[in-house]
Amino acid sequence: MQSKILVSACLMGHAVRYDGRAKPLLHPVIETWRAEGRLVTICPEMSAGMTVPRPPAEIAGAATGEDVLAGKARVVELTGADVTEEFLQAARNAVTLALQAGCHYALLIDGSPSCGSGFIYDGTFSGRKQAGNGVTAAALKAAGVEVFSDHEIEQLIDRIAE
Repeated sequence: MQSKILVSACLMGHAVRYDGRAKPLLHPVIETWRAEGRLVTICPEMSAGMTVPRPPAEIAGAATGEDVLAGKARVVELTGADVTEEFLQAARNAVTLALQAGCHYALLIDGSPSCGSGFIYDGTFSGRKQAGNGVTAAALKAAGVEVFSDHEIEQLIDRIAE
């Protein structure tokens, strides 16, 4: 049996991003995996009851998703609202779904305070990027799911072929 891949809903063309848009990942393998029934789609934030659109959010203080999971950092919206609990619930929902569905891999949108795995923003809402994981990506990794960003699809293809 082929292992399944948890994938960010925005990469599958669903308009679920904070700004009400999608960010479809156009790659031939996506259709192959869809036809094989390998893709399990989730928007972690929406699974936790967050709305679309919603204010942009970042992990405060140049911290990472691991810091949020450890209780050492918060996720805040541009408005100043603290949405840490929603992001923690989103991460729990994604991990539960991944484990129940048998996902050994995750393909997540980079830059997100939830799904980012190569980079996230530094918490200043200035557009500055830093290396790090979002809350969901960190939780998935901690649960043993291999996480790949949308920029790493070729690496995921190679990893699955091993």
